[in-house]
Amino acid sequence: MDILRRLGQYLDRPGFPWKKLIIGFQITQYLFEGILSLRQYKILQLPKPPKTLEGEIKQETFDKSQAYGRAKAQFGFVSGLYSQAQNFATIYYDVLPRLWDLTGIWLSRYSPQGFTGEIVHTIIFFFTYNLITTTINLPVSYYSTFVLEEKFGFNKSTVKLWVTDLLKGQALGVALGVPLLSAFLAIIQKTGNSFFYYLFLFGIAVQLFAITVYPIAILPLFNKLSPLEEGALKTGVEGLAKRLDFPLNNLFVIDGSKRSAHSNAYFYGLPWKKHIVIYDTLIEKSQTEEVVAVLSHELGHWSLSHTTKLFGIAQFHMFYIFALFSVFINNRSLYQSFGFHKEFPIIIGFILFSEALAPMDTVVKLLMNILSRKFEFEADEFAVRLGYSTELAKSLIKLQIQNLSTMDADWMYASYHFSHPILPERLGALGWSSREKKADPTMVDETKSKVATGREL
Repeated sequence: MDILRRLGQYLDRPGFPWKKLIIGFQITQYLFEGILSLRQYKILQLPKPPKTLEGEIKQETFDKSQAYGRAKAQFGFVSGLYSQAQNFATIYYDVLPRLWDLTGIWLSRYSPQGFTGEIVHTIIFFFTYNLITTTINLPVSYYSTFVLEEKFGFNKSTVKLWVTDLLKGQALGVALGVPLLSAFLAIIQKTGNSFFYYLFLFGIAVQLFAITVYPIAILPLFNKLSPLEEGALKTGVEGLAKRLDFPLNNLFVIDGSKRSAHSNAYFYGLPWKKHIVIYDTLIEKSQTEEVVAVLSHELGHWSLSHTTKLFGIAQFHMFYIFALFSVFINNRSLYQSFGFHKEFPIIIGFILFSEALAPMDTVVKLLMNILSRKFEFEADEFAVRLGYSTELAKSLIKLQIQNLSTMDADWMYASYHFSHPILPERLGALGWSSREKKADPTMVDETKSKVATGREL
């Protein structure tokens, strides 16, 4: 506590150029990520797949994957510049203090008796700001869904569904955001300098609540979950779960095809009660043995305590974020640098603190991706020990093709951005070698039994 207090005093220097420093951070990060993207773009222009994939991927499929990667990269360049321009304009034109003052005027003129104070003001400010940023970013979202994804055959959504999802998301944001934001502010107001301990406990409670409530009350607003029908797949997955003592409670199929042709699956739940969800887009694309192999990889994460370790790391990260926020929450020089001279709202302090913390978050992202890729290799090895080496390799190749995922990557770009190893690395670790020159693995006899594969591998 004393260290945090003294650090806070040291950083609160009148006239310190916080605005210039944060703008400098943003520009540096943008340029750094741009350089990485240019390195990756060169990889996306290569005419031939990696040697590991030459016997597995048709040239036509590889060319389409490369084209999809380039299209996403080009879109990323433009959308990134658009986002950077928004951030710069928000800071340069003092949008935050202007909007805070404007919402304060609305509150004083139009709010009912008793609806006053910082919490009410913050709620109005927050959702007004969110509405503005959402509206500004609508063209980006529309282009991504109805131009880019549509061009490569992945979009299954309609404008009506897209708008409906947007409205549902905004309504859900208000329904959940109001009590959560109110509790966040009230905890800080009432617990003094030790607020970060209580915020940490509150954060854990919110996560447990989300794990429990999301699949029951929130997910059904956007998708339909149906029990997996009886058959070879269900028998195989249940047998795998029993073999590993995985506390499987339900097997579901989700109608992901109503929005996208991309494939995915995941599991969720409390430690003693787990559920597996498989996208319907996968049901027609893999054979039973391959699905079980993929799920052996996923359950490997659980068996090797990867999910528990990542959850623990997330809690530590959350605690240090709240602890560091206690250093900045009363930093008048930070507020004043961004145009707040009379009022020092908590939410503004948290927003500005988040911007100042961006360089550290970049390092955390890099380290977490390194750890995540290590866990992916370990989960693959776990599946191999269960006897699913060949089936897992085949399913990974199929998923790569079905999703037109990146076949190769620049090492610097992958280290920074990728939480999963690229396919050639995983096949190499699996010891995979094609016994014969294969056709495109998506060209499977349509009469064969097909089922779903695992979550985001």
